[in-house]
Amino acid sequence: MNGSNERNTALVVGAGGGIGGEVARRLARAGWRVRGLKRGLAAETVDADGIAWMTGDAMERADVARAAQGCAVIVHAVNPPGYRDWGKLVLPMLRNTISAAAANGALVVLPGTVYNYGPDAFPVVAEDAPQHPATRKGDLRVQMEAALEAHAAGGGRVLVVRAGDFFGPRAGNNWFAQGLIKPGKPVGRIANPAAPGAGHQWAYLPDVAATMVALIERRADLAPFARFHMQGHWDPDGTAMCDAIRRAVERRGGRAGVGAFPWWLVRLATPFNETLRELWEMRYLWRQPVCLDNRRLVGVLGAEPHTPLDEAVERTLEGLGCLPAPVPVGGAAAIC
Repeated sequence: MNGSNERNTALVVGAGGGIGGEVARRLARAGWRVRGLKRGLAAETVDADGIAWMTGDAMERADVARAAQGCAVIVHAVNPPGYRDWGKLVLPMLRNTISAAAANGALVVLPGTVYNYGPDAFPVVAEDAPQHPATRKGDLRVQMEAALEAHAAGGGRVLVVRAGDFFGPRAGNNWFAQGLIKPGKPVGRIANPAAPGAGHQWAYLPDVAATMVALIERRADLAPFARFHMQGHWDPDGTAMCDAIRRAVERRGGRAGVGAFPWWLVRLATPFNETLRELWEMRYLWRQPVCLDNRRLVGVLGAEPHTPLDEAVERTLEGLGCLPAPVPVGGAAAIC
């Protein structure tokens, strides 16, 4: 392992996505030199956020190795779009990241999911809970973390930060934007996927990124394989997120109703659509409460970065183009 790396240089694989982009921008604001890997670039440039974009494919080991040269941290936030070809792509991409990290003595950072866990770990899930996934996607996530744990056992360093369902102004593919509301349109109806009374965990992406960067900057004090859970926004009965969306719409003079998510329609379409087939497999996470225990995280950071729910939801809806501009009051913009 080559221990000579640049102290504040990071590569974000998947910087064009929701979580990858948010972490990349947060690292840049914290003073890091940040590289992003993206396919098909006509030229390698530095954007307005300070991210140096390098052309390359996460499936090509040589591309990842070139982009990671001299990096102290590699954030592995790349996912196949639309759940397509997960079984063929996710592990080879991760192996390329691990190889680059080993060559540079870099910390690997992975955004974790709750898919690793099955009902035997519910309702409150700590970092050492058994990982018995209930889905194919969950099984792949378990294999990913096992590969990273093996890398750490061989002398590498790994940080896994697990959170609930992502939402945010630029969150990419997520339940908030693809299930509850429709981006780019005023919110008239909110579709609630949760069973009555089933709690659900949400994670505001800027808070997730802030947590990851805070832990990255404490990396010298962490275990070689460090895993943390975020509490994020816990919805105790499955109605709090829908109510927060409704309040945000009403503050802008609109009105939105809440109805049940059409799971029956998803079920009918599963033979013909891979994305909907994967969503149907994840239905169990909306049928019962799943709450991540963040005590280990609080023990290290003192407190978890946390944006109030109404503020986070309003920013998200604004970013998705779902809210009209604030109505001026007395010649000044209203404070929402």
